Amino acid sequence: MSAGAGLFITFEGGEGAGKSTAAARLAGYLRNQGKAVLLTREPGGTPGAEAIRTLLLDPATQLTPLADTLLHFAARADHVETKIRPALSRGEIVICDRYYDSTAAYQGHGQGVDPATIAALIRAIDLTPDITFMLEATASTAKQRLEARGQTADRYDLMGSEYMARVAAGFRAIAAAAPTRCVLIDANQDADAVFSDILAALQSRL
Repeated sequence: MSAGAGLFITFEGGEGAGKSTAAARLAGYLRNQGKAVLLTREPGGTPGAEAIRTLLLDPATQLTPLADTLLHFAARADHVETKIRPALSRGEIVICDRYYDSTAAYQGHGQGVDPATIAALIRAIDLTPDITFMLEATASTAKQRLEARGQTADRYDLMGSEYMARVAAGFRAIAAAAPTRCVLIDANQDADAVFSDILAALQSRL
């Protein structure tokens, strides 16, 4: 278990994998079970971290890979100390849409930032999720979903298919390296099937 009596659950995966939908659905389900749940996201979750999010996603922003990484961890440091850790100490279930695995995949595997640098920053944050759901969808499935949303592409979307392939490979490598924490979910299924797999995995892990 995490700090205090709470439970820390994270959702990871590439764009269009359905993380936000699944995270919100799990939060609603657990609240209906009478649980105290904090649903949050990264980058973001606090006013300062949301301001950093706006900068990071803006296509006009130009950053070196290391600067990109450090900004993600600056937002995360504020988010963890201001919002996540206090909720866990109150015994709440925290569900976070993205966490440090996204930085390892996007900035590490995707942009080539030294894994040792990212690992050191993870140690500095000093808060590991109890369970991480890695939602994995094919590039074609993700593309169809993103097109259906009709949203304007952010800075990471514009980095191209080869970049996203490296990110996807990164998530698979992270899951393989941490099998007791990470659960791979086939996100090509419909939302009901994905959620059923998430619930089954959550019940078996706890």
